[in-house]
Amino acid sequence: MYPRTEYEMNEEDFKKLMTACKSVPVIMVGGVSPRSQQENANDAWERIGKKMGFDYMTVRPIQGKDNKYFTAVPSETEFQRKKRETAAKEVERQQKIVEVKQVIADAQNELSKLEGI
Repeated sequence: MYPRTEYEMNEEDFKKLMTACKSVPVIMVGGVSPRSQQENANDAWERIGKKMGFDYMTVRPIQGKDNKYFTAVPSETEFQRKKRETAAKEVERQQKIVEVKQVIADAQNELSKLEGI
């Protein structure tokens, strides 16, 4: 397990987390009860954890610091994170190449039809 690390979430993530933690009015619709406040908060922490690279189940507040600061156990090392991000960018680049080639092929086909070839 990796050592506990200090994190700071940005204002947008903090607002989303606070919104998720608000109490949920209980109104049964079609016999289905709404998600609980705890479920919403857990989902918000999970999204933040995936975004920032930590295990959301290990989050702990830091005494004496703003609520945006907390500690958690990283889900990947810095090297692993950079490697994952680089691989994702390469996949995105390759997909864009395929898309551009398809646009070019479609345009060449259209040109050939217009020229009567």
